[in-house]
Amino acid sequence: MNFSNYTGDLDLNAKVGFKLGGGFEYAFTDTWSLQPSLFLTSKGAKKDGNSINAMYLELPVMAAARFNVADNTNLVVNAGPYFACGIAGNSKVDLGKGRLEVDTFGDDGLLKRGDVGLGIGVAAEFGKIIAGLDGQFGFVDVMDNVNGKNLNLSISVGYKF
Repeated sequence: MNFSNYTGDLDLNAKVGFKLGGGFEYAFTDTWSLQPSLFLTSKGAKKDGNSINAMYLELPVMAAARFNVADNTNLVVNAGPYFACGIAGNSKVDLGKGRLEVDTFGDDGLLKRGDVGLGIGVAAEFGKIIAGLDGQFGFVDVMDNVNGKNLNLSISVGYKF
């Protein structure tokens, strides 16, 4: 589950979305590893009948540190860059006399297609079950001539094969 919004000049409210995908882990030692993943994620924001709905294909590459806290229980802290490409979405603007719907991305789209940022997170591993909390802070303004970057908080549950 995602909670997304924008930083900067865009005065909007957070929107609930989803994050679905998977990844793998390359362990250098028992503590240190690299965790690349691929996700389909929804981001955006809303306010007063207006909404931005954006779907991204996202590639985070996280460096992780794993700490054993009990038998079969680990705490994992990770951080690293993410790269994202907007692939779908529509945005709705209330004009007072009617609603205007536009593609979120594309030639006449509301948002820029590319996004890059920093992700940080913490997760608990209980055997093969993982529960995590992570945040993403975008570095790229999502619109031309507007100071506003993606801001995202995710709560996740997963399974390790």
